[in-house]
Parts: sequence; C-alpha cells; structure tokens
Amino acid sequence: MSSARSLSRRSTPRVRLNEGALEMVARRFAVLGEPMRLRLIQALFAGKKHVNALVAETGGTQANISRHLQTLTQAHILSRQKEGLQVFYEIADPSIFQLCDQVCGSLQQDIARQADVFEG
Repeated sequence: MSSARSLSRRSTPRVRLNEGALEMVARRFAVLGEPMRLRLIQALFAGKKHVNALVAETGGTQANISRHLQTLTQAHILSRQKEGLQVFYEIADPSIFQLCDQVCGSLQQDIARQADVFEG
C-alpha cells in the first residue's frame, strides 16, 4: 500500500498546526529521538522504578541516566517522586504506550514488506 493511500485512510481528521504547535511537536520528537531515553521509557513500562534500578537495567552511568530522566520529566513524559532517600520515576503520559505501539507496529510491517521483497 502506498504511503499516500495509507495517509488518506486515517480514522480521525487532522487539523493543520500553526508554527508554535509544530515547534512543540518537534521538541517532543527530539526528546524521544535519543535511544537511552527510549530504553528508560521501555524499562518503565512495567511500572515505577528507582534511579538505581534504571541504571542497572539500562547499563548507563548514574550521571547520564539522571540527565535523561530530567529531560523526560521536563517534557512531562515521566513523573518523579521522592520516597525517603530514593527517587522513583514512572510514565506520566499514558499516550507514550500508544505511540510506542504505533511506531513498533509500523516498523514491523515495514520489515515484513522488505522481507517479502527478498522472498518473492
């Protein structure tokens, strides 16, 4: 299916965004365009975790993970809660689950189509 055809099959109408809105969308995609931030989001799919668990799970350094967590929190993708001496993070924007499902599903379809080209 061509991309033009698939674009015309949207189930919800889209509004034309003004420049300010486009800048906001671009910033959101820029925040999500970093692989370590995606690792952190993926690690939080199961629920909230403290910083040390995220460091261990993602293999990053404490300082690097903290910077990425701060960026994700400032973008309102994650929320931060201090409990005693520990800081816990969790996904604050539930639309991130749908976005990840959409992107991963689209990539799976692209890979399947590419594999079909080589098989057929």
